[in-house]
Amino acid sequence: MDRRSFIKSTSILGSGLLVGFSLKDNMAVAAGEGLSNPWLQINSDNSVRIFVARSEMGQDVYTSMTMLIADELDYPIEKIKVEMAPANAKLYGNDALGGAQITGGSTSMRDAWIKLRTVGATAREMLIAAAAQKWNVAASTCVASGGVVTSGFSKATYGELAADAARQKHSGKPTLKTQDQFKYIGKNVPRLDTPAKVKGTAQYGVDVREPNMLAASLAMSPVIGGKVRSFDATAAKAVKGVEAIVEVPDGVAVLARDYFTAKKARDLLNILWDNGNTAPVADMAAIEKGLREASKKKGAIIGKAGNVEAPMTGAAKKITAEYHLPFVAHATLEPVNCSVSIQNGECHVWGPIQFQQGAQGAAMAASGLPEEKVFIHTTFIGGGYGRKLENDFVAQATTIAKASGKAVRMIWSREDDMTHDFYRPISLSQMSGGFDAAGKLIGLSSKLTSPSITSRAFPGFVVDGSDPFMNEGSANLTYNIANYRAENVIHDTGIRVGYWRAVSNNLNAFAVESFMDELARSAGKDPVAFRMSLLDKHPRAQKVLSATAEKAGWGKKLPAGHALGVAQMECYDAYIAVIAEVSLKNGKPIVHKLTCSVDPGVAVRPDQIKAQIESGLLLGFSTAMKNKITFKDGAAQQTNFDSYPLLRMSETPVVDITVMAGGEKPSGMGEVGTPLAAPAIANAIVAAGGKRIRSLPFLS
Repeated sequence: MDRRSFIKSTSILGSGLLVGFSLKDNMAVAAGEGLSNPWLQINSDNSVRIFVARSEMGQDVYTSMTMLIADELDYPIEKIKVEMAPANAKLYGNDALGGAQITGGSTSMRDAWIKLRTVGATAREMLIAAAAQKWNVAASTCVASGGVVTSGFSKATYGELAADAARQKHSGKPTLKTQDQFKYIGKNVPRLDTPAKVKGTAQYGVDVREPNMLAASLAMSPVIGGKVRSFDATAAKAVKGVEAIVEVPDGVAVLARDYFTAKKARDLLNILWDNGNTAPVADMAAIEKGLREASKKKGAIIGKAGNVEAPMTGAAKKITAEYHLPFVAHATLEPVNCSVSIQNGECHVWGPIQFQQGAQGAAMAASGLPEEKVFIHTTFIGGGYGRKLENDFVAQATTIAKASGKAVRMIWSREDDMTHDFYRPISLSQMSGGFDAAGKLIGLSSKLTSPSITSRAFPGFVVDGSDPFMNEGSANLTYNIANYRAENVIHDTGIRVGYWRAVSNNLNAFAVESFMDELARSAGKDPVAFRMSLLDKHPRAQKVLSATAEKAGWGKKLPAGHALGVAQMECYDAYIAVIAEVSLKNGKPIVHKLTCSVDPGVAVRPDQIKAQIESGLLLGFSTAMKNKITFKDGAAQQTNFDSYPLLRMSETPVVDITVMAGGEKPSGMGEVGTPLAAPAIANAIVAAGGKRIRSLPFLS
């Protein structure tokens, strides 16, 4: 909904109470119709709307963020209407990500925990104040519950009080409920988006239909960054149903009444591409050689303890190992798509967008229109994992709409999606550990060499070679080791990279947890006991690891040929441990079960936590087993699911998840399950008698 439509709708509904949140002042703000973009709107007809400003891609912000307001407001959650918020970073910014209106980094609930509860509680207190004034009673005698305020025999609905409440003065810093007072938080409230998704009325990007909108298919160079030298559209124009063919900076777009016609005609284009110097490398050997050479450089110190410069000093025994992870694709089931209409001096963009602020900027640049004339309409996202943080597709669709003069719905093919991704970075991790004469681990060194996503996505942000998203999983090490050095070397391979679910937690967890297992075995110690002895400063981590080991049957008899491997970490403020049960067939691993325990802090919606951890584990498992992207002459060689296979149901292991709430605030959950699947499986392979695998995928 754009600003004009929102104001129009509020005027139809009549005066009411609107409550937002001031990022600058860290407090709730309320007004009547003058507040055009609130988080919460209570109307005189007793209807309630909540505007969710984080993108819904299955992680359940649609329901969970609504729960925070509904609980403090004390209004029946099933009666609330939920809408996606428009682009407005000043009102809907994510404090956890620098104030940008962006969904990522497992920050949605962490950012919203106090903010949205404050909005709900402020509205509740303003309604109570209005009732007290109306009935001339003390506010302390009024109770707000279930959408109604009562005092003695007096009673009024929130809608009846909304207009008066809007005129109340409030500090914006209300008294929040304690956990024992919650009605929704901590309960398995049914997802609010389920009915629409079951009925097929939920709108995803490919569902967008506007009057006279055409489907667009864009032919792009096999090498990212390549340009059109010349093209012949004779055969494409002959296809019945083709409406227009336009050249844009990223290629040639064919517009037709339906996507299949547009794609058919697109495939008939005869294009001569000019890749110039955009093919950055000849093959993977060159990429890996460059990574190896870069690893010899001195990097940024991002984690340290004790003797940082020489953590192995005094070690009687030293162990070293290297770990390598490949480029991987996002491979979301919903391919890239975007719809744009430029009419009457306004640009409207619909699509699966994770970064509304960036999408608006991309559309402004492509359309030439000012901010107040560019409107972002975020749809449900059928798979994001970070791919929809990018705004290349927004710029493309806007450019096509402007060049053609038509409203367009651009859809990429699976091949487009696979070969024009922003890939998870390739990495080389070099690990060293040292034991004293008594067999105690006294030193650990970790060095990650990898491309920096942040320096690509946000030029100028990275300072002194330290990318905060490269530090995940190594700078926040939970192990208590006297001497520790974590180092990052940023190396641009020439292949564009992007944020992929759990980002560098994946790279560092595989290296750190595989190496911890190697250290334990070298010292002749049980891998779980070895870790437990080093987690004395993190009792929550010990509790999670101990519970996982007990549930997985660690130390107990297993079926013949089966073995267990363990991994644990702190990830997005959550503590998690995973144990994989594996057997070997012809030297190849078969994963039978993944047992996991997680401490999410406050479990806002426990069932959704289980869903997120399960999906993360299975994505991490599938990717670690099978997937990699390789390049030849600058072009990705994997183009569809035949060469980049996804996990099949017949391959899916049993997944056993335990949620162990243990904090005063929620942790991130959307990505936490992904990183540990790979190291747990790698460690189990060794326990089963297999060779130590230090390079993924397992089935390469």
